[in-house]
Amino acid sequence: MTLRSVVLGCGSYLPARTVTNAELAVKVDTTDEWIVQRTGIRERHIAADGELTSDLATQAAKAALTHAGIDAQSIDLIVLATSTPDQTFPASAVSVQTNLGITHGAAFDLQAVCSGFVYAMATADSLLRAGTFKRALVIGAETFSRILDWEDRTTCVLFGDGAGAVVLEAQELPGTREDRGVLVSCLRSDGRHKSKLYVDGGPSSTGTVGKLRMEGRAVFKHAVAMVTDVIRDAFKATGYTAQDLNWFVPHQANKRIIDDSAEKLGIAPEKVVITVDLHGNTSAASIPLALDTAVRDGRIKRGDLVMLEAMGGGFTWGSVLVRW
Repeated sequence: MTLRSVVLGCGSYLPARTVTNAELAVKVDTTDEWIVQRTGIRERHIAADGELTSDLATQAAKAALTHAGIDAQSIDLIVLATSTPDQTFPASAVSVQTNLGITHGAAFDLQAVCSGFVYAMATADSLLRAGTFKRALVIGAETFSRILDWEDRTTCVLFGDGAGAVVLEAQELPGTREDRGVLVSCLRSDGRHKSKLYVDGGPSSTGTVGKLRMEGRAVFKHAVAMVTDVIRDAFKATGYTAQDLNWFVPHQANKRIIDDSAEKLGIAPEKVVITVDLHGNTSAASIPLALDTAVRDGRIKRGDLVMLEAMGGGFTWGSVLVRW
């Protein structure tokens, strides 16, 4: 027998305001056709004034708890993946903890940009399997609209705000690849590429929040090779192949990257979950948002083999293979 981190439920939250490509075309030199052709994005959600990352995360967490059918007081670990915290410190995770009325256990933020949710899943999985905690909320939440240069048409059209969450529970299972829960995670980073996708500010550099900057072509060039690398490592570790997957839930950054990655790996298009058209790139929130969408519309079912993958600033990248 071995401890596995089993998914009990998931949830998500999107701000009420939706911004279409046509609305952005009024503000910057772009068109709906240009954005859709290059990214697949048609609209994105933007947080309201005064709506914080922790607010989005709390709503997603509540939805996940409801879906799991458990009380918040049974949670003893919260890992919040975000690059847009409410404040420099404390961690936004403690605000979520307070909002949920939890006064025990541990809560902390994790920063790996768009790979954040994958990193958070791997971190929570390790802590649960070590026996340190019993139940965890793993959340990805972002308000990227707050760090965008709304005059830069190459970046402002790409990103949106949102949050998604899953509840994980440590359960004793046989220890085979047929177990439910997280089967394997593969994480990577290479800081030589950090200047290709970054924010030009920070407490110890400029003393300001800064704005997002990106070399789009360079990111696209590296993305497909990097994400396929960690997915193949996950297959190697478990003995599974692309044909065994029920669903592929990639980071929702760009439809062309998603399509190219799936094709390179031999994953059938009908197995790919895509929400980038409706959400834009929500960074650490994109995978749990897509997961929740596919669970609630009935695609992802208990027992399904699901591959998660992401690549983000740093560069960071990673994969998690989970049996739902």
